[in-house]
Amino acid sequence: MSAAGVGPGAPASSLSAPETELAARTAIIATYRRAQELGINQGSAGNVSLRWHRGGLAGMLVTPAGLGADELGAADIVWLGLDDPQPEAGARAPSSEWRLHRDLYLARPEFGAIVHAHSSFAASLSCLPEVQREGVPAFHYMIAAAGGNDIRCARYETFGTQELSRALGEAMAGRGACLMSNHGQTAAGSTLRAALALALEVETLCRMYWQASQLGEPQLLDDEDMARVRAQFAARAASAGV
Repeated sequence: MSAAGVGPGAPASSLSAPETELAARTAIIATYRRAQELGINQGSAGNVSLRWHRGGLAGMLVTPAGLGADELGAADIVWLGLDDPQPEAGARAPSSEWRLHRDLYLARPEFGAIVHAHSSFAASLSCLPEVQREGVPAFHYMIAAAGGNDIRCARYETFGTQELSRALGEAMAGRGACLMSNHGQTAAGSTLRAALALALEVETLCRMYWQASQLGEPQLLDDEDMARVRAQFAARAASAGV
């Protein structure tokens, strides 16, 4: 993946590669609304961000606290500097999870957008002690879409805290998505489209794993199987110039 989501004149990260901040804010709202249409968020749950630099200042645009998708306007999206994350005068308060977005952007320059969701199946599985310890295993080859041979689950920490951001960062090391214990999931990508697609894939896999587990113990793919899948994914990404 390539880093994206900077300001005008550089590759921007969104559903439609916005060239202006207004377009970027609009794309974030469209992504948040689409997440609700897809059933991976409800009400004002979850949050969406986009890496967005202003001049020489590294920063991000993030959804605000307490507003549902249908209530959002472009002016409600909050810009925060990555080094000095203080909202501008008169701006809304950012999502309570702004720390996890900021810290992922600082640690992972390839990420241009992040979707955090309280999707039903991901949140349900995240409450199970076995999943909290071992993650969602390789019952299906598309588990590799999250970047490894399983989908890790970050340990539980109180929402909106630096401790939660730290736990998420550990679970996301080398990965594009993870579950969050007793909470939900987070997915990242080079664009808003990629991050949302991965969040939907994670939710779909969690639903499939839950369904398969109702019938018995799923047969798991071994590390060699998953290595071949990941190699094919890497080859396809390279050929597509991702």
